[in-house]
Amino acid sequence: MKITIDKNSGYCFGVEFAIQMAEDEMETSPILYCLGDIVHNDMEVKRLQKKGLRIIDKEKLKELKNCKVLIRAHGEPPETYQIALQNNIELIDASCPVVLKLQNRVKNAYDKMCRQNGQIVIYGKPGHAEVIGLTGQTDGDAIIVSDEEDLKKIDFSRPVTLFSQTTKSTAGFYKIKDEIEKRIQTDSNGSLTEIFDANDSICRQVSNREPQLRKFSKEHDLILFVSGKKSSNGKALYSVCKSENPKSYFIEDIDEIDLSWFDEMNAVGICGATSTPMWLMQKVADHVASFTHKVPTI
Repeated sequence: MKITIDKNSGYCFGVEFAIQMAEDEMETSPILYCLGDIVHNDMEVKRLQKKGLRIIDKEKLKELKNCKVLIRAHGEPPETYQIALQNNIELIDASCPVVLKLQNRVKNAYDKMCRQNGQIVIYGKPGHAEVIGLTGQTDGDAIIVSDEEDLKKIDFSRPVTLFSQTTKSTAGFYKIKDEIEKRIQTDSNGSLTEIFDANDSICRQVSNREPQLRKFSKEHDLILFVSGKKSSNGKALYSVCKSENPKSYFIEDIDEIDLSWFDEMNAVGICGATSTPMWLMQKVADHVASFTHKVPTI
């Protein structure tokens, strides 16, 4: 049986940058606070906690003073920076450059929509850290949609500017875009180009993983998809694997592996989300190799 780790899986550059910043800072600081989980992977969070990382929420941030706090790759709303300024908190800003650019685009679009009595619509997961940061650029006025049912929140007789959370599915975004276009043409008297502005703001480093994973899943008899259960990106990418290979299994760690899965399997593929560390996929590969007596490859 051949065991292969997908070379395209693992951290996106934004997550990798944030973790590197945290580790560099903890070399000289015994404790570093982080606003929310630095990555949606409990195994990696526990590893970093042993080095001195302390996860806090927004309420705890308000109580802290004269310390350092890391902002993770997801970015933060303006309120976070205001709290830090008031409490003399030094922010280690590891916001992903792609997210920061999108925040700026959303802010500029919101200012324009305010002048035109329009609406900012964000295709994303309600409550997701990145979405909270994007909504903060609109003073909380953005409309969050995650499926067609949510479109009832929109007034289609008024201008609409659409953006997407950077890690959402490309296919899902264009499905929402097309549905908004249909409803605007039904409810509005204005031309579509005047009343609707759709912005595909999905990170291509993330979206390009979908076709890569489709190919990888087809090439193997069995897929072990390694991801934290809280990862939205993980759930989306796992569904891609499952659609191409029914023998795809979502696992968080090696204790979830069932040896019966491997009966009569010749090729096992191991892959993961943008929040899955390579060391964890290697751990899974080594575990599978230990009972199959094979050497995993990347």
